[in-house]
Amino acid sequence: MGELLAGPYLAACGLLVAAGLPKLRDPLPLVRALRSVGLPIGRTIGTASATTRVIAAAEVVLCIAAIARPGTLTAGLVALAYLAFTGFVALALAKGGVLASCGCFGKPDTPPTRAHLLVTALLAGAAAATAVEPSVRLLTAQPGELVTAGYAVLVAFLAWLVIAVLPTTTPAAVRGPRATPQEG
Repeated sequence: MGELLAGPYLAACGLLVAAGLPKLRDPLPLVRALRSVGLPIGRTIGTASATTRVIAAAEVVLCIAAIARPGTLTAGLVALAYLAFTGFVALALAKGGVLASCGCFGKPDTPPTRAHLLVTALLAGAAAATAVEPSVRLLTAQPGELVTAGYAVLVAFLAWLVIAVLPTTTPAAVRGPRATPQEG
């Protein structure tokens, strides 16, 4: 079972690194997202930005450590991170907040969706299952491990599509703003 979980677990870690880096560069989308659902993040923009940068840095460091030294502790922390994200997405959907992205993947126009909620919950489950059965190893250039790495890349790409691209393909997003007829 551990070999089946290796791809989703590594994908979860890679996605957190990919999602954390843009928030380090520009924390304001995350500040706006957290405030839009009523979560306390700091009274001033400077304090809120510093707090979100710390969160983003922790996200990146945790997942680099979880890839380099997979085990019960690191996988458990990745699972907790994804549970927090799942809770945030659920809260945002319930409150109708977060009209734009939290800044993950640098996409300003991808609000959370039910599909996003499902993906983060599944990745939390994969990390939790890996914490229970930590059979993921540091990847080397062995043929079987290259397959696992390819599987992880595929899972990460599909998850990214659901989280960052799918919301832009809704009928409203495809049509764009409604054109007004020109008077002649």
